[in-house]
Amino acid sequence: MFLLTQFIGLFVVNAYSPIHQSVYNATSGQIELQTIERGLPFGLETPKGEPTQNFISIVFAFAFAFAIIFVLIKYKWKFVIKSWFFLVIALALGISIYAIIRNSVTLAMTAALMIAVILSYIKVFRPNVFVHNITELLIYPGIAAVFIPILTPLSVIALLILISLYDMWAVWKSGIMQKMAKFQMEELKLFGGFLIPTASDKVKMQIKKIKEKYQDKKMPESVKKKKFKVNIAILGGGDVIFPIIAAGVFMRSYYLQSLFNIPGLIPALFVIGGAFVGLTFLFAITRKGKAYPAMPYITAGIFLGLLAWKFLVF
Repeated sequence: MFLLTQFIGLFVVNAYSPIHQSVYNATSGQIELQTIERGLPFGLETPKGEPTQNFISIVFAFAFAFAIIFVLIKYKWKFVIKSWFFLVIALALGISIYAIIRNSVTLAMTAALMIAVILSYIKVFRPNVFVHNITELLIYPGIAAVFIPILTPLSVIALLILISLYDMWAVWKSGIMQKMAKFQMEELKLFGGFLIPTASDKVKMQIKKIKEKYQDKKMPESVKKKKFKVNIAILGGGDVIFPIIAAGVFMRSYYLQSLFNIPGLIPALFVIGGAFVGLTFLFAITRKGKAYPAMPYITAGIFLGLLAWKFLVF
């Protein structure tokens, strides 16, 4: 799912990237490079400004967002949090869906928004594992498409380092990440990231016996509401979105003709490959029941991927 989301992310980012084409100027008699901008839908615009200002703005935006989340969680304002989730998810899904259908569907923007709102409502207010994970595949590409145009390769490297340091502190030192994940899953029935529940053989056998017992009978409410202990494997949304952002920034910044004639695809693939190697290494060393900050491993993998790209290709 991580890898699939990265490739969906490249598709969505490329769909909103400017087109650079050579045009013959009849007046001057010269070939000129023309840039055609392809903006975000629904009236959304990326901030304009210097790279340094944009980087500082993004850092403050993330810090401000985390601060708001902490306050909302502390006071358990569940409806406010769910409403926020609903709005952000709907917009992110809409951006991704529009990128996919805009060339093949009439009134694509309206259709994309309607589909996004319906999926967001189900995800937030009528959650189930299947819809949750399917929508996660499209949420992070949509969010990444907003931030990528205002970042440079240098600023995204700095952002990866800062996020990795924060992730280590939040998981290993303060435990904030675990508390946030627990609150989301237990209180809100939501989680920002991929989530795969698994039941032990013992629990599966108990469920099977209950189903067999009430196969031709009406199941009592007390039995329907019976709770079972399950294990859950989770991967936070930040661990998915930042590699997409890094890959998208390098794809937009290096206009190299490559596979499928997409500018900058080669460095983007090295970024994704490195992130996947870092995450795979983390999965190989993890122990059941423990929480790990994934970003340090993913960031290290991205840096190794960029080094490989520089020495092998660039």
